[in-house]
Amino acid sequence: MTSSTPPQNDSLHIPRICLGTMTFGQQNTEAEAHAQLSFALDEGVHFFDTAEMYPVPTRAETTGRTELYVGSWLKTQQRDKILLATKAAGPGRGLNWIRDGQLSFTRDNLHRALDGSLKRLQTDYVDLYQLHWPDRNVPLFGQYHFDPQNERDTVPLEITLAALGESLRAGKIRHWGLSNETPWGVMTALRLADAMGLPRPVSVQNAYNLLNRTWENGLAEVAYRERVALLAYSPLAFGLLSGKYRSDPQSAGRMQLFKGFGARYAKPQVDKAVAAYADLAAAEGLTPTQLALGFASSRWCVGSVILGATSMQQLDEDLRACRTTLSPQVLAAIEDIHLNVPNPAP
Repeated sequence: MTSSTPPQNDSLHIPRICLGTMTFGQQNTEAEAHAQLSFALDEGVHFFDTAEMYPVPTRAETTGRTELYVGSWLKTQQRDKILLATKAAGPGRGLNWIRDGQLSFTRDNLHRALDGSLKRLQTDYVDLYQLHWPDRNVPLFGQYHFDPQNERDTVPLEITLAALGESLRAGKIRHWGLSNETPWGVMTALRLADAMGLPRPVSVQNAYNLLNRTWENGLAEVAYRERVALLAYSPLAFGLLSGKYRSDPQSAGRMQLFKGFGARYAKPQVDKAVAAYADLAAAEGLTPTQLALGFASSRWCVGSVILGATSMQQLDEDLRACRTTLSPQVLAAIEDIHLNVPNPAP
């Protein structure tokens, strides 16, 4: 593996582009969801990511709808040609309508979560099953300081891994991964998997974009040395990096539709960074989307870029933007902005 090669676990080849689905069932109808999935597949994308808590923002009335929409499409496809990922919701976020509020990663809760996902997805297995966020206390979704005052009772990771091992042996999942994890969490999961004779996690799904490069501070080395792939979600930072809110602050999108949704980016330095990247894109004859997705898809530390769209036009633009090759001069200018324009915390 060279320094320009994304880390990959030998047991699973992770495609460079993944279609995320968290708008299905909230902003997108079932027919629109099917159209996106089919279009992506026709464009060579066969990696799809969902979660039991989707769509987002998550609500009792809609939770699970995304998997239902993906499942009704999946049953019309050749299953072995699709790489399907989903995630189990964890505790700590007050989502008491999911699994009757039994969200800790115990054996019974994880089996219940997986069985529910398989039923909605209309499949006997998922290719990649992920823990959506840790069971334990960690800073999440805009928080970045670990606070021991937030400690709570937690399920030992050994119990969680044992449950995943049962599902692996039963053939219900083929690989497993982590999400919204820290260096300590990834290393501990790797150590315990080895000690317990279980397959290692193959991936970590964390945020990564021009405004949030915290992956590079510790996790990149862990992933490189331990061969764990980064599945980079939110590569456009909730649409901020597309430039649409800069040209029209009231532009239709999640930041406007769902107040408080993008709180992690509601920080004074964000606008400065977004403007700097947009100006760079314009100077180089690129769209802001091409700059942001070209950056994410070119990074050696990124295994797969997870795209999300609410329209076919957006999806087509995003897929094409992911294939943008940025010159060394543009990459150097990005690094200069990153170092000299205050960027937001994750």
